[in-house]
Amino acid sequence: MNAAGPGPDSSQQETAAFGFRQVAAETRQGLVNEVFATVARRYDLMNDLMSGGLHRLWKDDLITWLNPPRSNRPFQFLDLAAGTGDIALKALGDGGPGCRAMLCDINPAMLAVGRSRLEAAGFAARAGFVLGNAEALPFADRRFDALTIAFGIRNVTRIDRALAEAYRVLKTGGRFLCLEFSCCDVPMLDRLYDFHSFEVIPRLGALAAGAAEPYRYLVESIRAFPDQARFAGMIGKAGFGRVSVRNLTGGIAAIHSGWRL
Repeated sequence: MNAAGPGPDSSQQETAAFGFRQVAAETRQGLVNEVFATVARRYDLMNDLMSGGLHRLWKDDLITWLNPPRSNRPFQFLDLAAGTGDIALKALGDGGPGCRAMLCDINPAMLAVGRSRLEAAGFAARAGFVLGNAEALPFADRRFDALTIAFGIRNVTRIDRALAEAYRVLKTGGRFLCLEFSCCDVPMLDRLYDFHSFEVIPRLGALAAGAAEPYRYLVESIRAFPDQARFAGMIGKAGFGRVSVRNLTGGIAAIHSGWRL
């Protein structure tokens, strides 16, 4: 970048969605980081409130689809936006001794929670922890057999860059699996979920965690995220093949799968 040149006109600066608001792209990640620093110790409670506890079953579905080998065969997977480490815990618990997890998160508070949980569970020897941005992963090309990301992709500012990075760090034959809140397609259930999201969740967040605003952002970020078909198209555009989608609970959440062929 040429630092000597004039800066971009403010009217032409790149913007990005922060919930329902548009903010400067370069400031969005800092705002998202503040949200997760606020809820880091209550992250599982947050997901319980937002999903009625169903996120635990959805994550089980994600690990079933990942199907980590239960043998000594080496299998390295990257858990991106690893948060409190629950995906890595489930995968390492299901997988054999050859299964290794690398947890990567941009938020140090979240990563610290994940590290303490895996250490307490006795998985420290089979896990690594790296502070990193999904848009510029600090890993070599073709390193991992699989990459998982659960409820994290919608908090990335430039999703196309994150998908390109996911493709880059996967081996040929590697699999990308993304669990995310999505677009409910069941009549009446969609209205009930909207009411729960916008009227109930912020109030529960204020009562349970002492803060409504982080929960309001998280709900808005779900509605701003591309629906199943659009996101599948983005995964394909990043280079992945055999892209497929599995709706969960009427589309309230969905798992997207793609392969580096």
